Amino acid sequence: METQELEFASGNEIAAIAVKQVGYDVMGYYPITPSTQIAENLDLMKAEGKTDIVMIAAEGEHSAAGICYGASVSGGRVFNATSANGLLYALEQFPVQSGTRYPMVMNVACRTVSGPLSIKGDHSDIMFLLNCGWPIFFAHSVQQVYDFNLIALKLAEKVNLPVAVAFDGFFTSHQKRSCYRFSNDAVVRKYIGEKREPFPLLDFENPITVGSYMNEPDLINNRYQLHLAMNEVSKVLPDLFTEYEKLSGRGYKTWEAYCCNDAETILILLGSSFDTAMVAVDRLREQGEKVGVLTLTMLRPFPGEDIYNQLKDAKKIVIADRQDSYGAIGGNLSIEIRAALQKYGCITNISSIIYGLGGKDFYVEDAIEMFHSENNELIYYGTTAGIPNEHRDNFFNPLTPEKTKLGITNITKQKDSLNVSGATINATTAMPKRIAPGHGACPGCGIIVNLNLLLRVIEDPVVLLFQTGCGMIVTTAYPKTSFKVPYVHNLFQNGAATLSGIVEVCHRKQEKGEIPKGDIVFIMVSGDGGMDIGMGSALGTALRGHKLIIFEYDNGGYMNTGYQLSYSTPKGAKSSTSHIGQEQFGKTFFHKDMAQIMAAANIPYVATAAESNPVDFMKKAAKAAYYAKHEGTAYLKALSSCPLNWNDNPATERKVIEAAVDCCYFPLYEVEQGKTKLNYNPKASDKAIPVERWLGMMGRTKHLIKEEYADIVLELQDEIDNRFQKLVAKSENKYL
Repeated sequence: METQELEFASGNEIAAIAVKQVGYDVMGYYPITPSTQIAENLDLMKAEGKTDIVMIAAEGEHSAAGICYGASVSGGRVFNATSANGLLYALEQFPVQSGTRYPMVMNVACRTVSGPLSIKGDHSDIMFLLNCGWPIFFAHSVQQVYDFNLIALKLAEKVNLPVAVAFDGFFTSHQKRSCYRFSNDAVVRKYIGEKREPFPLLDFENPITVGSYMNEPDLINNRYQLHLAMNEVSKVLPDLFTEYEKLSGRGYKTWEAYCCNDAETILILLGSSFDTAMVAVDRLREQGEKVGVLTLTMLRPFPGEDIYNQLKDAKKIVIADRQDSYGAIGGNLSIEIRAALQKYGCITNISSIIYGLGGKDFYVEDAIEMFHSENNELIYYGTTAGIPNEHRDNFFNPLTPEKTKLGITNITKQKDSLNVSGATINATTAMPKRIAPGHGACPGCGIIVNLNLLLRVIEDPVVLLFQTGCGMIVTTAYPKTSFKVPYVHNLFQNGAATLSGIVEVCHRKQEKGEIPKGDIVFIMVSGDGGMDIGMGSALGTALRGHKLIIFEYDNGGYMNTGYQLSYSTPKGAKSSTSHIGQEQFGKTFFHKDMAQIMAAANIPYVATAAESNPVDFMKKAAKAAYYAKHEGTAYLKALSSCPLNWNDNPATERKVIEAAVDCCYFPLYEVEQGKTKLNYNPKASDKAIPVERWLGMMGRTKHLIKEEYADIVLELQDEIDNRFQKLVAKSENKYL
């Protein structure tokens, strides 16, 4: 056995350690709870010079999978980590990876698939991977997360397949446990061995084509080869387990059993619940009951015969799934075990239980009840009954058009622009708020401030769609809501497209007389990086010209998942995926100019706004609403404070926003009917400040004012000045 050290770590932390020890070349990733900590820990190691892995933050999980595929095709050792809807968003890429036979390793911190949105742990995501041609380990302990990550890469490169290592999100991923790891990284790298490429892409003397177009019979032959490769996994795994046991002292099989040799009743479940069920077995055995518990450490290839041999002498089998394959009368674990029992033998007394969905806790007492379950049909365990025919009144009195038609703004149409009068701060205080004060935002959060500024001049009925993000999470905790108007949520990558569908059906219903005619303002609210992963959907909506507003509250990061860098994070800013260290100074590239990207779509109205200039903000909101009602898509972007992650004083956020405007990091302008107009020029009014002053107001960028980062500040200042001068030039040109 090689020398090992005891670590007290979570599953995510030990996975990052395993990745560092392997010496991977590339990690393509996108932050999603609860797997994000793996990337965060690796970025911290990279900043400290402990690993040289190339960390590529994609704009979404689909692209992250594409990055991984490209890196593996070109011969790199490649790693990824994801969860839940992130796995589903990338799902299209996974058969590409396996079908072309390129090895890599992906960790899945298992989480509930939305909707409705839940970030807690169950197994509804990993089961979507079953038919993608990936071998799948399932770790029920932190120790197994470490061990399986090493074995997985060895397996991947032996059979030329990508391999997944799954474990329970928020249970195994976040709970710290004592576990062993090898003391010397060289031991791990020697165990894995040298990377061998049967057909190198970058061999220009022998060029290859990857991913050819195939018809029959070639395609079925390809799939047969994939089938044979998965069979090969079953053949080589015992030797890999034996080799690893000699190295570590820890032996594994594709299953793990506890007290099953003489058990009359056996409970089967996956993941961390196995450890809880073992305690239940001990209690019941003290009472004379012959019970046992079984778990699988390998979902693909499915170890059907091994499972049958463990179950064949039992009188009763209870299979508990932390997900459901709806309409199949059981979850995927239940379905596959039943199929194996039918193939290898016959056990009729089988109960299927669905439990623990949405991260519902699983206790020893729950396991005991499962052992005693009598029903031979599907049981949903832990549900609570509703109240039949219960009538609920609205939380709020409805905001009818009569209550919002206040005449506080007056819009007149000129040749190529709108003129907005009124919309004074005093007049708009009379507008009823569409968002109630009962929300859970952090003190000083700019989201609600910006939304109220947006909505206080829109006098027509409003329909809101929120992408996932802090704005959605803090206002819609079931069964309550903060919204007094119709509201819909959809995921980051598809919000604008969803609202497009709502808009078109609404207009159709008005034409058919099914709902009253009249102006309605449809608004999609995005933030927390939503215009990274959702940019494609937003641009498609803009190009089609649906009549709606896209409103972005730009808080400069993926705040709802713990502040990872987004493409709108300032260069040099520290985040949980852009750490500060001897090898890294924070985010390495400039912030994205989403307003200019939207302007390039030639929509009728694009504008930026800030709470430090409230009248300008409200007039732009009124314009955006007009264009959204009469012409097409309008885009409005507001700089939105996040005191928690900007690490500044919640009481002074307006001054921080004002400084961002005055240093020209966030210029205030509009592009109306293709013509740029600079609304505020701090340089012309002697209010301009250097960007360094703004950076020094926030903990996330305060390090940049040190002399050692002077070149980064200079680069940022030059980029800001360059962008601002382009705006000035466009504003002075009648065609731009």
